[in-house]
Amino acid sequence: MATFLYKLGRLAFRRRHFVALIWVALLTLAGVGAASAPPAGNSSFSIPGTEAQKAFDLLEQRFPGQSADGATARVVFKAPSGEKMTDADNKAAVHKTVDELADGSEVASVADPYQGNAVSKDGTVAYASVKYDVSGMELEESTKDALEDAAQQARDAGLTVEIGGDALQAVPETGATEVIGIAVAAVVLVITFGSLVAAGLPLLTALIGVGIGVSSITALASALELGSTTSILAMMIGLAVGIDYALFIVSRYRAELAEGREREEAAGRAVGTAGSAVVFAGLTVVIALVGLAVVNIPMLTKMGIAAAGTVAIAVLIALTMIPALLGYAGRRVKPAGAKSKLFGRSRKGEPKPDQPDGRPKANLGTRWASFVVRRPLAVLLLGVIGLGAAAIPATSLELGLPDDGSQPTSTTQRRAYDLLSEGFGPGFNGPLMVVVDAKGSDAPKDAFTDVETRIKDLDGVVAVAPPAPNKGGDTATITVIPDSKPSSVQTEDLVHAIRDAGGDIEAKTGAETLVTGSTAMNIDVSQKLNDALVPYLVLVVGLAFLLLIVVFRSILVPLKAALGFLLSVMAALGAVVAVFQWGWLSGLMGVEETGPVMSMMPIFMVGVVFGLAMDYEVFLVTRMREAYVHGEKPHQAVVTGFKHGARVVTAAAVIMMAVFAGFIGSSESMVKMIGFGLAIAVFFDAFVVRMAIVPAVLALLGKKAWWLPKWLDRALPNVDVEGEGLRTADERRADPDEDRELVRT
Repeated sequence: MATFLYKLGRLAFRRRHFVALIWVALLTLAGVGAASAPPAGNSSFSIPGTEAQKAFDLLEQRFPGQSADGATARVVFKAPSGEKMTDADNKAAVHKTVDELADGSEVASVADPYQGNAVSKDGTVAYASVKYDVSGMELEESTKDALEDAAQQARDAGLTVEIGGDALQAVPETGATEVIGIAVAAVVLVITFGSLVAAGLPLLTALIGVGIGVSSITALASALELGSTTSILAMMIGLAVGIDYALFIVSRYRAELAEGREREEAAGRAVGTAGSAVVFAGLTVVIALVGLAVVNIPMLTKMGIAAAGTVAIAVLIALTMIPALLGYAGRRVKPAGAKSKLFGRSRKGEPKPDQPDGRPKANLGTRWASFVVRRPLAVLLLGVIGLGAAAIPATSLELGLPDDGSQPTSTTQRRAYDLLSEGFGPGFNGPLMVVVDAKGSDAPKDAFTDVETRIKDLDGVVAVAPPAPNKGGDTATITVIPDSKPSSVQTEDLVHAIRDAGGDIEAKTGAETLVTGSTAMNIDVSQKLNDALVPYLVLVVGLAFLLLIVVFRSILVPLKAALGFLLSVMAALGAVVAVFQWGWLSGLMGVEETGPVMSMMPIFMVGVVFGLAMDYEVFLVTRMREAYVHGEKPHQAVVTGFKHGARVVTAAAVIMMAVFAGFIGSSESMVKMIGFGLAIAVFFDAFVVRMAIVPAVLALLGKKAWWLPKWLDRALPNVDVEGEGLRTADERRADPDEDRELVRT
């Protein structure tokens, strides 16, 4: 592989006009596609294999024309202090609002609160339910404006009015902090390279890669039913890995220049060595993201595949466009250690005032690695104990999916949620829909009544609506109001109790009882994600473990990498629980409402963090492997790896943390949580696991770290990540037919 990538790097360096033209053309094509694509509709949130989804599908079949997936709105009214919603003036204002809402072109129905028993017992709160023909993401802006205008008219009449439901659903905003993250990345790159040109290359290529990836997602969003969160996730991960991959190749290029090689040769060797590490690091990220498909949640699968595609683009750009841009930059990208116009650093090898013998001063990475190999056991214990302490909050992890109760208090959806809780109880925001399929029953009406009676006798039930049968009379829906909020353990217990009672009812009457609704769907999603976590972990870690055996030609190094990842991801989950569930530093993070951690967070963090963790493992340990293969002793190889890689890995980690942290400013709670979780996970993994625990373990293992059974050594392909096969390239003269040879390869 190193030889092929070496040729690719030299080809891209020489044919830079052609390479640059291809990537600009792809960016233009993706941009045109995104601009001309129809707006994305509502992303279908189906959960195959769950009872809630089965009931939802049954409703669409037995209650045709009711737009089961249509948008809904609850217009909540509260009377002024000392008044009631049943007062004549307040009733007139509500009736006027209902009439205004009913005139909408996309409105399917509007329920009058005075006819539908939608006034609280104390008479202070009432609500009107609005049902639309299309989903929230497909509603016309004029329809949303009409909804808000109708509410404003009631406010002008003296009522407090708020709007809940998904009719006012908006595309999440990431805020200015995303730009701040990129700015921090730019500063780190300038400090690392001491050159604006060299620092600009990773940023430019990362932005082009993300532009192609996100534009392609936007162009396909309508056809593939991709949600807005999909493009945000792809942007988040694409920016982080795109900058990092380019950073490693540019850094290796400068190191090759410092050894006296010509620029084309240096570009080829940089792509052949660091580029090999980029390929395998990218593969681990792609495996982790595509592996999300095993959960069998279509939305999560689409998010993973879209992000994996953006990572693949980042790898290809790093391998081709970086050497092309290095060709354009010429002498403006200086060798490592050369004097910087920005910072005035001295040239490599020049004596410094504190080095009278003329030897260059050891860099920080060398000094740190030397310290670790002298005291490996102490460093190992300190790192493991520290991460273990950070992971303690994860033992209190509670999972759920966000609802209007997790929205900021500044939103009308959250205020409507609070008003409904005040007037009707907390369970009113998460009603359960019980679907009774009596097609196999001899007495459907009796079955409906039996289900209603059994549910009323259960603990935790506030109200049960009478059965509402379909036209055929073989299916009915029963709305159940719990006495606890939607995300509580008590509501989850009630769902399970209804389902348990349904088994007895089916045996007695032949009617099947199913529980659905958004609350039941959230419970089923959480359970499905919990059940899939271990198989997913085994699949992803197993595949990556095999891949790392090929890369490092070792058993213990990949095993150590996997165990270190488990430490960092558990510590990161602990931090997420402490902030978003317990409320520690919630004000600093902009978390207005604490509650259960998003259900998909653990499995998502396992996938993404594992891929990113292996990036640093590959980049750092391949330099150690390279030194060991070239004859250095194990302890010295660890120090050499840090000498060449620590500064760049540190810069890469800081950049990735800055990019992820930039998304903490998002208005979407899921994006905010993902941004924080990934940022803190990168911190733990890069600076504690890879920078401390990894060298400590390698120092303790010595030569055993690189042990591989002879039979396995013979069976494994030689991918030559350390570039051993490129040693003969120094003596090889440039082949004018090399372009054609690469094409044939």
